[in-house]
Amino acid sequence: MPVGSFKVQDVGSPSASWRALDWVNFFLAAMLMGFGPFISVHLADRSWTPEGIGLVLTISALAALVAQIPAGELIDLVRSKRALIGAGTAAAAVALLLFGLRSDFPSIVAAALIQGLAGSMLGPAIAAISLGLVGHDALAERLGRNQRFASIGGLAAAAVMGVVGYLLSTQDIFFLCAALWIPLLWALLRIRAADIHFGRSCGAPDQHDAKLQRVSRTVLFKDHRLLTFAVCLFLFQLANASLLPQVSQALAHAEGHLSSLIVSALVVGPQIVVALLAPWAGRTAVSWGRRPLLVIGLAAVPIRAGLFAVTTDPAALVALQLLDGLSGATLGVLTALVVADLTAGTGRFNLAQGLVGTLSGIGASLSTSLSGLIVQNFGYAAGLLSITAVGLLAVAVVLAFMPETKPPSRKPAGYESGSVVKPLMS
Repeated sequence: MPVGSFKVQDVGSPSASWRALDWVNFFLAAMLMGFGPFISVHLADRSWTPEGIGLVLTISALAALVAQIPAGELIDLVRSKRALIGAGTAAAAVALLLFGLRSDFPSIVAAALIQGLAGSMLGPAIAAISLGLVGHDALAERLGRNQRFASIGGLAAAAVMGVVGYLLSTQDIFFLCAALWIPLLWALLRIRAADIHFGRSCGAPDQHDAKLQRVSRTVLFKDHRLLTFAVCLFLFQLANASLLPQVSQALAHAEGHLSSLIVSALVVGPQIVVALLAPWAGRTAVSWGRRPLLVIGLAAVPIRAGLFAVTTDPAALVALQLLDGLSGATLGVLTALVVADLTAGTGRFNLAQGLVGTLSGIGASLSTSLSGLIVQNFGYAAGLLSITAVGLLAVAVVLAFMPETKPPSRKPAGYESGSVVKPLMS
C-alpha cells in the first residue's frame, strides 16, 4: 500500500502536521548521516582500495546529479508528496542495509546508485511539502525551522554513530541508520494529506483539485533570474565544496594525530551554527529581503578562504570555519525560497529546484578536482586564493545581476509563532 494511503488519527489542525514535519526533518537528516564519511571508513575496513572507494562515491554523486531534474518533474506531477518521501527513504534504508551486509563490488555499486537516486528526490520533496503546508508567505520561516531540526538530527546521529562505531563496529552504524526509517515513517504519516495543498506545493497556489495549468519548460529555463540564481549557487559550490578538504589535508601534515580531532571540530561547529541561525535566516529573509541575505551567505566563503590562507593556527581555523554555518543557514533557507519566489504561479516549483540542484551539484563535483590540480601545481596558498576568487565572483554576480525576489508584502497566511490557520484553498 502506498505511503500516502495509510490512515492515521486526525489530529485536527495544520499545526500538528507542521510539528510532524519537524520530526521528519530530524529523522531524515539522522538517517542520511549514515551515507557520510563512515562509508569510506567501512569500505576501507573491508579491504577496499582508495580508488575503489572513490569510484563508489563518484557513482553515487553522478546518479544524484543526473536524477535532479527528472526528480523535480516527478515531484511536480505526483499528488502524494508523502508517498514519494516514503518510497525514497525506504530505498535509502535498503542502500544502508546493502552497505552494512555486503562488501562485493556489484552490491556496493547498487547501494551507491540507490543512494544517489533516492537522495536527489528527498530534499526537494521536503521543500514541496513545506510549501504545500504553509504557503508562500510563511515559507521562509518554515524553511528555517526545517534547517534547524535537520541540523539537530544530523548532530545527534553523528554523536551516536561515533559511539556505536567505537563500541561495536562500523557495520552496525548502517543498521542503526536503516532502522531510523521506522520513526521517520511514523512522523511522515502524522502529516495529514489534507493539509498539503497540491497546487501550492507545485508553485500553482490558485489550483488544487483541477488539473494544474503549468507554464512550458522552455519559459522556465529562459528565466534569466532563475538562471542567475543557479549560476550563483554553482559558483558557491565550486568554491565551498573543496575548502574543508584542503584545510583538512593541510592539518594532517601539520598536526599529525591531533588532526582528526580538529577536523571533527571543523565539521561539528558549523552544524551547531546552522541549528542556531536557521530560524533567524528565515525571519530575516522576510524582513530584509532575499538579496541581502544571499550576499551574506555567499560572502562568507571568500572571507573564510582568504583568512585560511594567512593562518594555520588550529583555534583560528575552527573559529573561521563557523562562517560555514552562516552560509549553511542562509543558503539552506534561500535556495528553496528564491526558487519559490521565481516560480510562483508556474506550477514548476520542483522542476526549477531540480535545475538549480543540478548546477549546484556540478559545481560541487568540479570543485575538489580543480582545486586539487591548483594545489598540486601551485601550492596550498594558491588553492585557497583561487577559492577566494571564485567566491568573490559569486558575490559579484548577485550584486550585478540578481534582483530582489521577495514578493510585495501581504498579510501573512499564518504559520507565525505557532499560530494555526486553515490551508489556503481556491
